[in-house]
Amino acid sequence: MPALVGRACTAVGLIDIAAGVFPRFRHSRMHTLAEVLPGALGPFAAALSLSAGVLLLLLAHGLKRHKRRAWRASVVLLPAGIVGQLGYRHSLLGTALSLLLLGLLLRHRDQFAALPDPRSRWRALANFVLMGAGSIGLGLVIVSAHPHRTIGDPGLADRLEHVLYGLFGLTGPVGYRGTVDGTVAYSLGSLGLLTALTTIYLAFRPEHPAARLTGDDERRLRALLDRHGGRDSLGHFALRRDKGVVFSPSGKAAVCYRVVSGVMLASGDPVGDVEAWPGAIERFMDEAKAHSWTPAVMGCSETGGQVWTRETGLDALELGDEAVVDVPDFSLRGRAMRNVRQMVGRIERAGYETRVRRVRDLSADELEGIRRAADEWRGTDTERGFSMALGRIGDPADGDAVVATAHKRDDRAEQVPRPRDDRAPGPRGGRRQEPQGDPPAGRPDDTRPQDNRPYGDLKAVLHFVPWGPDGMSLDLMRRDRSADPGMNELLIVAALRAAPALGVVRVSLNFAMFRSALARGERLGAGPVLRGWRALLVFLSRWFQIESLYRFNAKFQPRWEPRYVVFRSTGDLPRIGLAAMRAEGFVSLSLPRPLHRLRRHRPPQPCTHVTGATADHGVRTA
Repeated sequence: MPALVGRACTAVGLIDIAAGVFPRFRHSRMHTLAEVLPGALGPFAAALSLSAGVLLLLLAHGLKRHKRRAWRASVVLLPAGIVGQLGYRHSLLGTALSLLLLGLLLRHRDQFAALPDPRSRWRALANFVLMGAGSIGLGLVIVSAHPHRTIGDPGLADRLEHVLYGLFGLTGPVGYRGTVDGTVAYSLGSLGLLTALTTIYLAFRPEHPAARLTGDDERRLRALLDRHGGRDSLGHFALRRDKGVVFSPSGKAAVCYRVVSGVMLASGDPVGDVEAWPGAIERFMDEAKAHSWTPAVMGCSETGGQVWTRETGLDALELGDEAVVDVPDFSLRGRAMRNVRQMVGRIERAGYETRVRRVRDLSADELEGIRRAADEWRGTDTERGFSMALGRIGDPADGDAVVATAHKRDDRAEQVPRPRDDRAPGPRGGRRQEPQGDPPAGRPDDTRPQDNRPYGDLKAVLHFVPWGPDGMSLDLMRRDRSADPGMNELLIVAALRAAPALGVVRVSLNFAMFRSALARGERLGAGPVLRGWRALLVFLSRWFQIESLYRFNAKFQPRWEPRYVVFRSTGDLPRIGLAAMRAEGFVSLSLPRPLHRLRRHRPPQPCTHVTGATADHGVRTA
């Protein structure tokens, strides 16, 4: 019923707008008589009908989502629209439709009980921009809807000027015969007043901020991860502080989520004891129902998908595969690893060295330098990641996290005596050595240029979060764009080599969307449908790095663990997909920042080769 009421509200709103704008639509014998009566009843009724129609259009989506406040506003606005219909258009049909919709709202009022969504003050600015643009567009239609009553032949510039003046209640350059001048003035003034009032309301109404992890929530989640964190490689990402959380009645399980565009997105499996998952899932679904949010789960495991579908009746669809490397089985030997082996060897000979340490073993100054470098090398203004990114580095509470860094050794430290010409290039394209003896003219003996080295010898960073007591999960990959290609391969190999000393036996790498489709589509004998699907994914990889993630992960010969998206109906998938892309940072609907942070130390040359799956945006994403 709410969906039907929402569509009916849209129809009535359009009728009210048309009644206030188009003369032929509102023409009747009673209207002809009303035009010659004294007073401003006709123009006022036209403005009232127009305003009610615009507001009903804005409320239609809220009615479809069972929102209580949208219901209340509609019940107030419909009588105003009826007054406009009777007072200006005198339409019995339009009045009957409005009365029918009002009756439906009152009859089914118990179905409109959803609570408000999270909101912020930015909604007021967005409303001002959108409503202002819509008012100007509709105002041009109003000004141009009376060609036979217009004095002269005003151009587009004159009409636009008349609209802008009219929105502020002033008289513009366009003139009309008869009472049309008053009707246009009242209509434009009502649009301007409507824009101002809705913006003021949104700016000063009480905020309903998005859910965030409290200190107590984080403490309880960490306790659950200490006992059950080894079950899911994405468990530690539940500690993102921009997520909300619901706990099971027993407190032994929890579901973390974020609300984006009316979609309640959970990520990964529930945290905690599997036997308590149903209680946490039930709380999650109750919260979604209370706010009329669309429930969805991104990146859950096969076990998690089975529990979600069994407990809620939702459907599941394979989203892709997670690459997991078993450390005892990893080796650079063999033909399959030749590409990685050669790349790592070449970079090591070029003068790079690696360090793999726990966060708690790094000094505060070094952590701060790594954080600043990772932020500088992000490549985008938007921090990306949601389901498979922690969103922070070096927090004292994340002392078990692992940081792998790549450093470029100083050229002078690489100098070694040579029996022949010291200026000859190094083996396999290594850097050329300076001749021993006095330094070149213009360069001090104990220094080297630092203009392009704001972070010293640091060239790349990988951050891993704990996966239970014996695993770690890749969080982000960042590198200096002036560094040699292959930094990500070098650091992953370094992390895998250092894993035994850290007590780590399994490492989760990037997530590869639609990995199975890409793999099967390139096999001999693949059918036309599968080949076509693979071709589409390759095409989309130009923007979303679908194929490059798969190719990069496959270099390390991992085992593939499927991940799923859980959803209510197929019709929800486009909306869920857009919400997930917004949560991950691939789509931004926010206004551009007026001032961008100055990047004083950005290398002057762009990167000509991006190695690794997430070198530009720096997080593993779903």
